[in-house]
Amino acid sequence: MLISPAYAQDAAGGGMALAMQILPLLLIFVVFYFLLIRPQQKRQKEHREMLKAIKRGDRVLTAGGIIAQVTKVKDGVDEVEVEIAPNVRVNVLRSTIGDIFKPVAANDAKETAKG
Repeated sequence: MLISPAYAQDAAGGGMALAMQILPLLLIFVVFYFLLIRPQQKRQKEHREMLKAIKRGDRVLTAGGIIAQVTKVKDGVDEVEVEIAPNVRVNVLRSTIGDIFKPVAANDAKETAKG
């Protein structure tokens, strides 16, 4: 006969073989959690805290790349009024604000303009 008969695996070795198959998958999940998922959740939490701390006078960067100054923070609403140019005010969603810049002191602005 050309085909040899196939024999089933021993029942005693089945449990260990299953564990050896699952172990690499668990290891990959743990690595992904600590290298990708956990840092991303930390950044999202920091971003939410930053958005809650927005106050009048802050300079912000919107998702569209516009740098604006906050003129009014509306409580209970997910909108912030910003001034993008002199006497040009628009409402933007808090979630579209990507970053908050530290306010520039008047003396620092004068030194920057000179140099």
